[in-house]
Amino acid sequence: MKTGLVLEGGAMRGLFSAGIIDVMMEHGISVDGIIGVSAGAAFGCNYKSNQPGRAVRYNVNYARDPRYCSIRSLLFTGDIYGADFCYHELPEKLDLFDTAAFAASPVEFYVTCTDVLTGEPVYQKLDRADYEALEWIRASASMPLVSRIVEVGGRKMLDGGIADSIPLRRFRSIGYDKNIVVLTQPRGYRKSKNSMLPVIKRVYRKYPKLIDTIARRHEMYNETLEYLWQEEKRGTTLILCPDEKLPIDRIEHDPEKLRAVYDIGRTHAEKHLEGIRTFLQNET
Repeated sequence: MKTGLVLEGGAMRGLFSAGIIDVMMEHGISVDGIIGVSAGAAFGCNYKSNQPGRAVRYNVNYARDPRYCSIRSLLFTGDIYGADFCYHELPEKLDLFDTAAFAASPVEFYVTCTDVLTGEPVYQKLDRADYEALEWIRASASMPLVSRIVEVGGRKMLDGGIADSIPLRRFRSIGYDKNIVVLTQPRGYRKSKNSMLPVIKRVYRKYPKLIDTIARRHEMYNETLEYLWQEEKRGTTLILCPDEKLPIDRIEHDPEKLRAVYDIGRTHAEKHLEGIRTFLQNET
C-alpha cells in the first residue's frame, strides 16, 4: 500500500502547509509520493529534496523584493510573481534548491496544472529539478489574470487549482491508497462563484473551455470536499487543515504575517504528530 501527501494551493496560505511538511521532515516522517497544486507544488518540492525551512526562509527574506512579488513585476513581466526570479534565479543562485537530493529521493513528486485549451487538469511527474521541471512548477502556480500562460511540455497551462484544487482522486487512481491531505482553508469552508468571471471571460476569450472550467470551479471544489470527508470516514485519508481562517491574504509582503502562518502550520503538525505516524503505519 502506497502512502501519499496531497497539498492544496492557496498562494501564501501555502505557508501553513510548509510548516506541516517541515515538522514531518524534521521527525523523519516519509511518504511514497507527493502531489502538489500551485503553492502546494512550489513549497512541496522541498519535501522531496529534504530541505526543511527553505520555503519559509526565502518567502520571508524576499517578501518585500519587487522582483519576487509586486505590481511592478506584473506590469513589466506579466507575472505578479516574477517568473525568472522566483523559479530560476532564486532556486539556482540565491537560496539553492538541492537538485541532487531531489533526483536521488525515491519519493514520487507530481504537479497539477490546467491546460487552457481543454480546461482539463494535467498531472506531471517530476523526477529531477531541471529548467523544464521548474517551469512545470511555475505553470502549476500561475494564477489567472496575474500570470502569463506558461508553455511547457507542448501545452499551454495555468494554475492547477483551476481544474483540480485537491487531486486526491487522481492520487488514489494511480495506487496511492492512503493519503494525508493538507488543506489551507478550515473545515466548513465552501468556495463561492468567482466574482471576477466577467473579466476572465474578456481576458481569456480565446480559451472558452478554460472559462467554462473557471465558471464551474466552485462546484467542483465543493464536491471534492464532500469526497474528502467520505474518504476520511472510511479511514483512507487524514485531513490536516487550519482550525480557523488563516490571517493572511493570497499575496502578502509582511514577513511577520508570513512567519505567523508558517508557525500555525508547525503547531498544527506538532499537535497531530502521533496521529500522523499512526495513520501512516496502520493498515486500512
